[in-house]
Amino acid sequence: MTLTFRRAAVGGLALVGTVALLAGCAAPPSKTAASASTSSFLPCMVSDNGGFDDHSFNELGYDGLKDAASSLGGIPYKKVQSTSSNDYNPNIRTMLSQKCNLIVTVGFNLEAATQSNAKANPKTDFAIIDDSIQAPNVKPITFDTSQAGFLGGYAAASYSKTGVVGTFGGQKIPPVTIYMDGFYDGVQYYNQQKHKNVKVVGWDETTQNGSFTGGFAAGTQAKSVAQSLLQQNADVLFPVGGPIYQSAAEAIMDANNGSVLMGVDSDLYNADPRYRSITLTSVEKGIRQATKSVIVDTAKGNFSNKPYVGTLQNDGVGLAPFHDFASKVSPSLSSELATIKAGIISGKITVATKSGV
Repeated sequence: MTLTFRRAAVGGLALVGTVALLAGCAAPPSKTAASASTSSFLPCMVSDNGGFDDHSFNELGYDGLKDAASSLGGIPYKKVQSTSSNDYNPNIRTMLSQKCNLIVTVGFNLEAATQSNAKANPKTDFAIIDDSIQAPNVKPITFDTSQAGFLGGYAAASYSKTGVVGTFGGQKIPPVTIYMDGFYDGVQYYNQQKHKNVKVVGWDETTQNGSFTGGFAAGTQAKSVAQSLLQQNADVLFPVGGPIYQSAAEAIMDANNGSVLMGVDSDLYNADPRYRSITLTSVEKGIRQATKSVIVDTAKGNFSNKPYVGTLQNDGVGLAPFHDFASKVSPSLSSELATIKAGIISGKITVATKSGV
């Protein structure tokens, strides 16, 4: 059977602006000495809100920066953290003043600042995560998370005991809603295949309407949105927006009714062990690996402005293991997901999304 949905441009996830914190860092020394061409190379990173310890988006980018510096012989690197959108331009300019050779900006919300500074500084290379800026000296790093979100939606529908699953986002921007589109359509595919009627609350892919916290910080608002979905009988929650997963986890643990959490970006089971007992799985985005690859290539003189697009086919996106829930999901779920993944890669299943960057 061929299920065809609409297809659109690729997006990713971004977080919004905290005190600008500039740090000059050095990766652990490598046994392999850096070449003369890379030893003077200085990679730098400008974050969005959430911090470099958010167990999600910013942290994955920072891990990629550290990995790259280490693999290049322990070269130094610099990073600066944004606390609001007002920090983006000043932080990028600070990195320019530090004579950075490559400046990686973390997220869709840094698009305008990255574009204007790249245009004004054509001899400096830039890379931006989750945005598709087209410029001679900017490398877009993007991810088709609708593909992995589709797998997540199917898994959530399969696991649900109430027949209701929920998702909500931080801001209503393409890097967030592309996850939610895939999740929504994965549930619909499960319903078609299994002749079920699992309901999605918090997002409607057709109308592009749903539940959002208005930002990406964990706190009262995010917990309130999560609680509202639980009150609608959702027993699987898929919060899309970095740290807001922490508030969703609190709501689930307070409810203590068997509801579970699904992570985004990284494998939440490993990224934040506090919530292992309620983490069903995670929709992963290979930010760490892609960031490392772009930095290393640039250091070796192989910078290209051709977009990197993470897909299921190149393992740029994927679904994490079920870990402690492996014995609690349907025995056939893993094989069903493998078949769906193959169908998406082959084109037999074309994943829908109205989101694009």
